Amino acid sequence: MTYELPTLEHDNLGSTVYRLICEALIQGRLKPGDRLRIRDMADKLGTSVTPVRDAILRLVQEQALTMKSARDIRVPFMTLERYLEIRAIRVKLEGLAAEEAARRATAEDIARLQTIVDMNRQTMKAGDIEAGCNLNQQFHFALVEIAGMPFLKGILYRIWLQMGPLISAVYAEGGMDMIDYHPPVITAIQRQDGAAAATAIGEDIVSGGQAILRHLQAAAGGTQQ
Repeated sequence: MTYELPTLEHDNLGSTVYRLICEALIQGRLKPGDRLRIRDMADKLGTSVTPVRDAILRLVQEQALTMKSARDIRVPFMTLERYLEIRAIRVKLEGLAAEEAARRATAEDIARLQTIVDMNRQTMKAGDIEAGCNLNQQFHFALVEIAGMPFLKGILYRIWLQMGPLISAVYAEGGMDMIDYHPPVITAIQRQDGAAAATAIGEDIVSGGQAILRHLQAAAGGTQQ
């Protein structure tokens, strides 16, 4: 297990362990194929195996992890077909968030988005892929927060549990394409043009995600678009 986990206090352990594993998935610190060992995780977290096992079982039910046996728990590999389905859903749902964000964004909100993009460019130039993935995720979730749509955020959170490891796996290959479509989203929001913001985030997900598509096509030996 190569990723770091903090030692926990003994209050509300189940929810805390679940949140920490979710963050590791969404931020791409856990990669496709990574194996999770309950005892090792419990030791690193300073807790018993019970809250770790409960959190893992919950994530298996949510299809964010796979469990072939009690000793073989892994981050799943994304199939091409599943990715295309998730991509279509993201275009619709994140487009809705961007559209609403364009109507509600304040100057401070826009500055926040711009800061995330600027920081992401710096991390990419420095070759810090983990930080870049984290900032990419922050940008997408910031749109939902600005839109004031907490229920939608919960839905997207579960989607990103599956997308985070995949994005991390190809982020270096995608390079600046992974963030070059973010500035048009900000421009549309500055103009309060909801339709343009929705279109721009869709372009980010589809065109900015071409490295993901190529990666999965190579694995599947297919050519689906």
